Amino acid sequence: MGAETPTNRGPDAARGGGLLQFALHVLKGRWFTVFATFLIMAGAGATYLFGVYSKQIKSTLGYDQTTLNLMGFFKDLGANVGVLSGLVAEVTPTWFVLLLGSVLNFTGYFMIWLAVTGRITKPKVWQMCLYICVGANSQNFANTGALVTCIQNFPESRGAMMGLLKGFTGLSGAILTEIYLAVYGEDATALILLIAWLPAALSVVFIFNIRKLKAERQPNETRVFYHFLYISIGLAIFIMLMNIIQKKVEFNHTAYALSATVICALLFLPLFIVIREELHIWNSKINPPIPIENPIEPKISIEESKEIKNNPDPKPYPPPPSCFSSICNKPARGDDYTILQALLSIDMMVLFIATFCGLGTSLTAVDNLGQIGESLGYPLKTVKSFVSLVSIWNYFGRVFSGFVSETLLAKFKFPRPLMMTLVLLLSCIGQLLIAFPIPGSVYIASIIIGFSFGAQLPLLFAIISELFGLKYFSTLFNCGQIASPLGSYILNVKVAGMMYDAEALKQLKEMGMDRAAVKELTCIGKQCYRKSFTLMAIVTFVGALVSLVLVMRTREFYRGDIYKRFREEVKQETSVGEAAAVESK
Repeated sequence: MGAETPTNRGPDAARGGGLLQFALHVLKGRWFTVFATFLIMAGAGATYLFGVYSKQIKSTLGYDQTTLNLMGFFKDLGANVGVLSGLVAEVTPTWFVLLLGSVLNFTGYFMIWLAVTGRITKPKVWQMCLYICVGANSQNFANTGALVTCIQNFPESRGAMMGLLKGFTGLSGAILTEIYLAVYGEDATALILLIAWLPAALSVVFIFNIRKLKAERQPNETRVFYHFLYISIGLAIFIMLMNIIQKKVEFNHTAYALSATVICALLFLPLFIVIREELHIWNSKINPPIPIENPIEPKISIEESKEIKNNPDPKPYPPPPSCFSSICNKPARGDDYTILQALLSIDMMVLFIATFCGLGTSLTAVDNLGQIGESLGYPLKTVKSFVSLVSIWNYFGRVFSGFVSETLLAKFKFPRPLMMTLVLLLSCIGQLLIAFPIPGSVYIASIIIGFSFGAQLPLLFAIISELFGLKYFSTLFNCGQIASPLGSYILNVKVAGMMYDAEALKQLKEMGMDRAAVKELTCIGKQCYRKSFTLMAIVTFVGALVSLVLVMRTREFYRGDIYKRFREEVKQETSVGEAAAVESK
């Protein structure tokens, strides 16, 4: 019997003396990067909780609805204007992007918590707007550092990856709500403290695990993503059940703690899939498969290998021009656009208008959900249920648009812009249910708006990556969503907020009072949001029509093989590696 060698140890290599090496392999592996990104994204949706604690800000600081909506606009501005994070990511390593985001997150929300709890002198309105803008802007650093990196690591599964990661962000609001109820109880101000320290801590813990790797398709890649999807669906269903039960049954602290424990366990369940996949990769390195000569493909000769090595990167596509050159001479769709080429293209302008209409109206609905419930006479506990429903169905919208659009595109060449059109038409129904409420309609509206709001983001990001390439994706995807806060400001602050306050002042006048007589300006009744959300429905419908323009412009592009370039680049890199191996022999 000969001595045991590394090549005949098989699966036992991950045991005994090799356990530490295997653990390091997992922590450095591509799949662990995905798991770490899941957790970071699960804490990166604090902006969706504004409807829960906004009432606390309004009553504590004595704001009217227009002022509160102004804060909501700056929240949306910070959350969606990620050009800074994109540019920082172009010149700094990923760990710095995540670290800077964690600092911004803690600073912004911690200052809001100090103000609401009275630990500092009452800030001016512009200071509160600055705090929430800084805190919300940290979400872009998490997206740019973690999400963009994962998309670049898995370019051929970008739709599924986008849906999963943005899905966890959509669930983030409900996850953080359950954790805060378990840790702090019913104190809404404590929620602000939680979203100050927890997302920041997650980014710091995984700061060196998130990094860009060479793009290559993993074995059973699609199957693994579907396993992740099933776990995330189980998490979403559990949170939804808890939301329903908590509405019917009075939970004590122990019950909330058990619920939060199950949620945390489900969040860590993907780690077992990561270990399984990394074990396969580990064993394949220890016991490499015996190469079988393919009779169809000729072997690479020594002369050919030397030629490949001397010219290792004969790309079929010319290198992209510099950022400020050839702005008018744009490459074909799918190639790498420069930043200015993409921003000044008609396709991006059409996307901008559709995003302005779609996400602008959706954000208006989400930010006003607390006041919508209050105006219709729902108790605070039910209003929290609305926010949780938006968060959960936000998740379903994201994974649906990510996975379903990827499947439809691969099998039927169904263009993603057309799915965006259908999503915007669905959103119109949710807006009308708020404008013309009937008993229980706000529940349905929360589901529809949450779903359509969530579905728009993965579609927007995937479309940008497909039309303009991945070279400057970290900047372009942040630029692409700038229309969202602009729409939120015009539609939320200048339309919904002012119409609400006008109706509230009208009610005060009918009672023989004026604004100085009350600290908090409140409107009660169906008429509070009727006009504004009728207008929202019209704007959303216009956005759907505009998105059809992009469908027509890109129909030929989506009929082709949009991922062919990435497969050819991976094949070229593999050929170079094989050539180097041949010469070394």
